[in-house]
Amino acid sequence: MITQPQAMATPTPDPDEERRRIQTARLLAYRDDGPLAHMLAGKLGRGLPPVPATLVALLAVAVFVVAGVLKPGPVLLLPVATTLLLVLPTAPRDHLGRFDWLTPPLLRGAEFLTMIAIGLAADAPKWLLFVLVYVVGYHTYDTVYRTRQSIWPPAWVFHAGLGWELRLLIIGVGAALGVLTPVLAVLTAYLFVLFAVESVTSWVRLDKASAQAGADAEQDLEASPEDQLEQATGEADKG
Repeated sequence: MITQPQAMATPTPDPDEERRRIQTARLLAYRDDGPLAHMLAGKLGRGLPPVPATLVALLAVAVFVVAGVLKPGPVLLLPVATTLLLVLPTAPRDHLGRFDWLTPPLLRGAEFLTMIAIGLAADAPKWLLFVLVYVVGYHTYDTVYRTRQSIWPPAWVFHAGLGWELRLLIIGVGAALGVLTPVLAVLTAYLFVLFAVESVTSWVRLDKASAQAGADAEQDLEASPEDQLEQATGEADKG
């Protein structure tokens, strides 16, 4: 007797594994790694534990500031190099440790402190530093708000945004060469346009999709039973 093959049941995803996957994806998005970090992540093995390494980087930059070692010139690359050497090797980690949720705020703190320390040492306009920190902070807030609603920003925006590592490297090189103010102006304008346009267009697209879905649902509710029967009959005839 020939029997019809039974369809294989779709395996139910493990809830705990799915939770870990989402947690890792969120924390990696909050890190805001750029193309350099992604390129090196596969070449660094297991990498360093993210929380200790990022905390040491933040404290090291604070020590440089308190000790007064940051003066105009190539020495302004010191906090950037320290942060890159300590934090880049944490990129391969899955961020599933008990305290790994601390990595993004520690990393953002190290990035902002390095930006401000270099900018003040190089006598860059304070308002320009404030705008740059605000722009990057807005991008971080937007990312957190979106992911908590399961609306993930596109991967390209993290690469186009250069990531924390390239932003710091650009600022450090500009300061070391004595051209930090124009570098900050160009970088800030670029990031502002990128993050603002991408965020606004994404939310407008989402609002239009939500409005369309609501209109369709309302139309279905308002349809009379005769209309629904006629529509169902028409679809059956087409089939």
